[in-house]
Amino acid sequence: MIIKKVLPYVILGCVQVMFASHAHGGERRFTYVYEATTSPKGHWELEHWATWKTAKETNRDYDRFDFRYEIEYGVTDNFQLGIYLSDWRYEENRPKGKNRGDWRDFAIEGILSLRNPTTDPLGIALYGEVKIGDELFELEGKVIVQKNMGPFVAAYNVTLEAEWEGPDYSEDNGKFEQALGVSYQFSPRFLAGIELVHEIAMPDWRGMRGKAVVYLGPNFSYRAPSWWATLTPLFQVSDVEDEPDFQMRLMVGFELKG
Repeated sequence: MIIKKVLPYVILGCVQVMFASHAHGGERRFTYVYEATTSPKGHWELEHWATWKTAKETNRDYDRFDFRYEIEYGVTDNFQLGIYLSDWRYEENRPKGKNRGDWRDFAIEGILSLRNPTTDPLGIALYGEVKIGDELFELEGKVIVQKNMGPFVAAYNVTLEAEWEGPDYSEDNGKFEQALGVSYQFSPRFLAGIELVHEIAMPDWRGMRGKAVVYLGPNFSYRAPSWWATLTPLFQVSDVEDEPDFQMRLMVGFELKG
């Protein structure tokens, strides 16, 4: 079973993160939607991501697992720097001769918070990312809007992504994405809500000619004294046959002493 093959790596990554930290954890309410707040100056955070995508209409046996290890640092109270230490992937039913598991890339991201989502009418942040991998170069820009209203938090992202692939980086594609998340804090430790993701591919940058794929699903977040975890299962509510019908992301994070 695919789960048995990959689960040990997920557990190992989570255990490594757990033993790396002893400080009080932060929080992340969403896994697909970014928030406009940043880590305080001098604070470190370590995150482990695991994303499962499965069941395309064109390939019902499709299974793919993406893993990410990220460390974040608050450069100032309004600017956060993140480094993807490693992105790698395990995929079943790949073409003959292709490896099932492979390293993908590493990346650097920065988030600049311009407005506070609690004290200002709207929280606003700018996000930038540079990703480099084997025959891969990617740039991503994001505008983040957020509003905190007591136990309710609503966040919206609009993203434009440019990607170059291949031996000579001749495969030039873009992607436009919108993401919306709403979360409610039921108790100091438990939060739940919903996330919506809308993506449009732009092959060769010839406008938004790709089919629009839309995912919708709940999210669940748990806070403990020294760690937090957030889980989001998403279901495709559009009708794009070559995109997964279901995907799920788990994030586990710990705040490190700065």
